[in-house]
Amino acid sequence: MAVPKKKNSVSRKGLRRAGQHHKLYRKHPMTCSNCGVHVMPHAVCDACGFYKGKQVVTVKAPSEEAAAE
Repeated sequence: MAVPKKKNSVSRKGLRRAGQHHKLYRKHPMTCSNCGVHVMPHAVCDACGFYKGKQVVTVKAPSEEAAAE
C-alpha cells in the first residue's frame, strides 16, 4: 500500500481541491415574474415585493422615501 512520505499542508490540500468539488459556483439570478428585474432565486423581489407571483411585501415608491427624509 502506498504511504505518503510527508504531510500535505492545508493550503496544498486546498489548492488540489479548488478545481474539483470544493469550487465556488456563481449564483444565477432569475427574472421577476411581475416586473422583470433580476432577483436571486428563492428571494422576494426588492423592486415590487412579489414572490412566486404573489404580493408578499409592500414596497414604497422612491418618491415616498425621499419625501419621508
